Amino acid sequence: MSKALVIHRNRLIESKSSCRAAQYVRMSTDHQQYSIENQAAVIATYAELHNLTIVHTYRDEGESGLKIDNRQGLIQLIDDIRSDQADFGYLLIFDVSRWGRFQDVDESAHYEFICRKAGVKVAYCAEQFDNDGSLLSSILKNIKRVMAAEFSRELSGRVHAASMRIASKGFRMGGREPFGLVRQVVDDKCRPKGTLQAGEHKFLATDRVTLVPGPKDKVEVVRWVFNEYLQGKTQEAIARELNRRGVLTNKGGSWCQSSIGKLLRSENYIGNLIYNRQSEKLGAKRTNNPTHLWVRSDGAIKAIVDRDVFKRVNKALEQRFVRISEEEMLVRLRKLLMKKGKLSAPIIDAAPGLPSLATYLRHFGPIRNLYRMIGYVSNQSYWDKLDTHKRMMEVQLDNATLLQETFKKSGRRATVDLPSSCLQVDDAVNICFRIATCRKYVRIPPKWKLVRRVRWPSGWVVALRLDENNEAALDYVLMPSTSLLFRGQRFWFSEQSRASSKIEQFDSFEKLSKILIGRVNQRLPPTKTKRAGAIVCKAVS
Repeated sequence: MSKALVIHRNRLIESKSSCRAAQYVRMSTDHQQYSIENQAAVIATYAELHNLTIVHTYRDEGESGLKIDNRQGLIQLIDDIRSDQADFGYLLIFDVSRWGRFQDVDESAHYEFICRKAGVKVAYCAEQFDNDGSLLSSILKNIKRVMAAEFSRELSGRVHAASMRIASKGFRMGGREPFGLVRQVVDDKCRPKGTLQAGEHKFLATDRVTLVPGPKDKVEVVRWVFNEYLQGKTQEAIARELNRRGVLTNKGGSWCQSSIGKLLRSENYIGNLIYNRQSEKLGAKRTNNPTHLWVRSDGAIKAIVDRDVFKRVNKALEQRFVRISEEEMLVRLRKLLMKKGKLSAPIIDAAPGLPSLATYLRHFGPIRNLYRMIGYVSNQSYWDKLDTHKRMMEVQLDNATLLQETFKKSGRRATVDLPSSCLQVDDAVNICFRIATCRKYVRIPPKWKLVRRVRWPSGWVVALRLDENNEAALDYVLMPSTSLLFRGQRFWFSEQSRASSKIEQFDSFEKLSKILIGRVNQRLPPTKTKRAGAIVCKAVS
């Protein structure tokens, strides 16, 4: 069906004055250079003819329509409507497929329902039917949603088939190049045109990408890694040596056991390209493909590692693997317990002929459950402390959620990052929530400890302080994270040192939150609310 704009004058919105509207625009890839501009032009024409004033724009550029996860524009739109922050009565969208090409066709219908339930009317500016809730519009919208999903499925199949064909000819298909190799662009006659840096793409569709040996120093590092492993060094030791020498991975990070293992197993270093080892189609979970579906192209790259060396290394890697049943895993763990008298992560990881603790956890779940299955009763006080910490951390996350809602009601953007337990306000101020545990001494007053696994972001730290037995909440403390930036992984403070460390004490989270909200609002500019085309500054208490 054509996307040409057809104005139905007999269906114009009856209004004596201008009505406020928002628009949502989306394009799937950065290559669709004018897509958003074209959508906005059609929407602007529709708004003018229907006496609507566009007061807000939500946009997603270069984001796939298969999922909502990375589409901040649509997420913000739905959040504003759900939280009654929307100051408009109409939402203008180019067509039905702009919601997304979801494989569950009911998902886009769900988002439209959220808008309609909140009193926001949705208009599709380039569709040749009126979204008036009639039987005809409902049927046509559902057909359009099915067509959008089917378009993605067909396109995915065509792209995958083309990628398989190109990979079979020895060309590189996406992904970051391995360490020591670089991506080289060649024309349709395989003549070199230059190399690509990280994040760069080829310009012409007819060009192809191959892998070639990179800088000499990196090639020598690759050969050194293979030789060191053959001489008996472990992957961890090789990684430590590379980090000590200041050698960075191709992603610019530090080396670890898994990155060394990936390097040692890559056939790229002996000249082979392998494609389609894994699949992640239509936003589904990444899966490993069986070997008969792999696309191999031997000799497509100039080898930088001798084939005999590569075979010997991979044979040694295979011999290090422990392939046993789950029942045998538990039997061997019981034998280790009888030999050592106790179990811990270092003991399990260091035991020969035994899978790592991470492998055990993948098979049997939490370590407490694993110990229960082999009849091992470890130090109960440790588990009690762990339960208390989890319970208090849930309290802190509830506090972060309450603070988030308070900021949202005042017009701020506030998001909670669960992995780091941090609240970010207006993408500028961070508030981290932590637990401060107590340690008692014989001759000196008790001290409280904060543990960090990553660098403290700029802002504040809100810590729930436990009592001297670490069994219940004592109070809350507030401190600027800048005072902790250059400390170690553990930060200790006592009642006597609170003042020098700029740590404030509060009996309840309510008292702390009032002070904290005021300080955040002092640091950030006032919120702005649009009313009838004017900008009005709104004071935040």
